[in-house]
Amino acid sequence: MDWHGWFSLGLAGAALLLMSSGRYAPHLVMMAALVVLSASGIIGPEQALAGFSNPGLITVVALFVVASGVHHSGGVDLLVHYILGSPKTVRGAQARIALPVTLLSGFLNNTPVVATMIPAVHAWSRKIGIAPSKLMIPLSYAAIFGGTLTLIGTSTNLVVNGQYQQLTGEEGFSIFAITQVGLPVAIIGVAVMLLVLPRMLPDRKDQQKFGSVKEFTLEVAVAFEGPLVGKSVGEAGLRELDRLYLVEIERDGSVVTAVPSEERLRGGDRLVFAGDTQAISDLLRINGIVPSVHDDEPSLSKDRAERRLVEAVLSPQSDVLGQTIRDARFRDRYGAVVLAVARGGERVPGNLGNIRLKPGDVLLLEARPAFVSRQRYNKDFLLINDLETEAPRHDRAWLSWGILLVLVGLAACGIMTMLNAALVGAFVMILSGCCTVGQAQKAVDVPVILTIAASFAMGGALEQTGAASYLAGAVFSLSDGHTLLALLLVYLVVSVLTEVITNNAAAVLIVPVVLSLTSAMGVDSEPFIIAVMMAASASFATPLGYQTNMMVFGPGGYRFSDFVRVGLPMNVFIGLVTVGVISVVYSV
Repeated sequence: MDWHGWFSLGLAGAALLLMSSGRYAPHLVMMAALVVLSASGIIGPEQALAGFSNPGLITVVALFVVASGVHHSGGVDLLVHYILGSPKTVRGAQARIALPVTLLSGFLNNTPVVATMIPAVHAWSRKIGIAPSKLMIPLSYAAIFGGTLTLIGTSTNLVVNGQYQQLTGEEGFSIFAITQVGLPVAIIGVAVMLLVLPRMLPDRKDQQKFGSVKEFTLEVAVAFEGPLVGKSVGEAGLRELDRLYLVEIERDGSVVTAVPSEERLRGGDRLVFAGDTQAISDLLRINGIVPSVHDDEPSLSKDRAERRLVEAVLSPQSDVLGQTIRDARFRDRYGAVVLAVARGGERVPGNLGNIRLKPGDVLLLEARPAFVSRQRYNKDFLLINDLETEAPRHDRAWLSWGILLVLVGLAACGIMTMLNAALVGAFVMILSGCCTVGQAQKAVDVPVILTIAASFAMGGALEQTGAASYLAGAVFSLSDGHTLLALLLVYLVVSVLTEVITNNAAAVLIVPVVLSLTSAMGVDSEPFIIAVMMAASASFATPLGYQTNMMVFGPGGYRFSDFVRVGLPMNVFIGLVTVGVISVVYSV
C-alpha cells in the first residue's frame, strides 16, 4: 500500500473522530473529505461525484417524497385512529405501538413515521395514564426493527445495495432479500422488547410546562356532510384533546354550554374551545373539523395544504383596532381567517366573531403562504410567527396507501426496478395531491443525502488505493480464517461505528472492506452485506446512533443513561441473534 492508501486511511480516521465528537455535522465532514480526496488526485472527478448519481441514493430521495405523501394525506393518522385503542397495561400499550410501527416502517422511511407518531403517542399516553417515558423508546426501537424487514425499510439498505452494485457490477438485492433475516430478528426483537422494557424503562411523568403557554379562545366548525356529523362529542374524540377544552357549541343562533359528552354534532356547528397554539395543530388534524367562517365568504379551509398557521400580534397602529373580528373581514383585508385570540396571555371570553380587537392582541390565523412575507413589516402587526403547521388532506389517505402498495408490488414482482418504482410513486404522490411540491421538497433530508453521497467518495478511495484490502487483511487475521467469526467481527465493527457516527456513513465505509475480505476468504459476500445492513440499523445504545432515537429523546423525558442501560444489552442480544440467523439462512 503506497502513500495514497495511508492518506485515505488517515483521512477516514480523522473523519470518524470529527463526526464522533459531535461538534461537526456529518455532511460537512464527509463533504470536506470528498474535496480533499478529489483535490489531491487520489480519486478522479467521476469517482468523487459517483455517489450523487448512485441509483440507491436517488431511490432514497424518491422514497422521502413517497413517505411525505402518506404523512401529509393523513395515512399514518388513519392507522393510529384504528389501532391504538385503550390498553390497560404498559405492556399492552407498548404492543399497540410496536406491532403497527414495525410493519409500517418496513415500507416507509422511519423518520416521518416516528415524527407523525410522537404527538399522537404523547396525547394518547395522557389519555391512558401511562408515562411517555414508557412508550417513546419502544416507538423508536419498533421503527428500527421495521427498517430491517425490506430493502426500502431504511435508507441504509438502499445505499448499501447501491454501493454493492457499483463495486461488483452485480444486479443487487431484491426488495425482500433481507426479509429472510430481518423478519425473524424483528419478531424476536419485538418479543424481547415487550418482555423486558416495561420493567426497565423509567416511569417519568410528563414534565411539560403550561404556565408560559398563551391560552386562546379557539373557534372551529363541524364540516357539513363530514364524518363527525351525527357523532357524539365523546365519539368524535373532542373530550380527549391535549390542552384543549370544549367550552360551548353555537348552533342555529343558540348556545349549548357545559357540553355533555353525549351531545350529537351537526353540520355547521361552531365549536368553541379554550386552548393554546401548540394544541391547535392537533385539533385541525381531525377529519371533519374546519376553520369557522365569520362572514358569508367561503372558508379558507379549502385547499388546506396551501395554507399556513400564523401567529400575529396587533400593533397600536393597526387599522382593525376597535372592530370585531367579524367586521374586520380578515379574509378580504389580509387573505387570512382568525382561528383564535389571546390577550395578556389569557383567553378572551365570549364568541370569537364578536371579540373587539385591541393593541397587543395575539391572533392565530390561517393564511396564504405569501402572508408572512407581505405582512412581516406591515404597520398593522408587531410580530408575525409562521407556525408551519399543515393539516393533512384526509380525503387522500387511502389513495396514498394504494400508491405505496402498488409501488412495492411493482418492485417485488420485477416489473420495475426499485429506482423506477420509487420515482413513479413519488411523481404520482405529487400529481394526485397527496402532498404538494413544497411538502415534497421539505421531505427530502438534504444533510442525509449529502452525507451518503460524499461517503461514496471515501468508500471508493479506500477500495481503489488498497486501504480496504489492508483492513480486510486485518479482520481476516483476527478471525483466523473462520467465516462465522469474521461475520461476527464485521457486525461488531459496523455496530460500534453506527453508535458514534451516522449509520449510512458507517455502512458505506465498511462495504469495500467487506468485499475485499470475502474475496480474500473465497466466500459469498451476500451474508456479509446483509450483516452490514442489519448492524447499521440495529442502533439502540445511544440517542446519537439513530435518528429516531434522538427524536424521542426529548418527548420521552429521557437521560443519556436511559438509552445505555436499556439499549446496550439490546445491541448485544440483537447482534448475536442476527449473526445466528444469517449463519442458518446462508449456512455459514
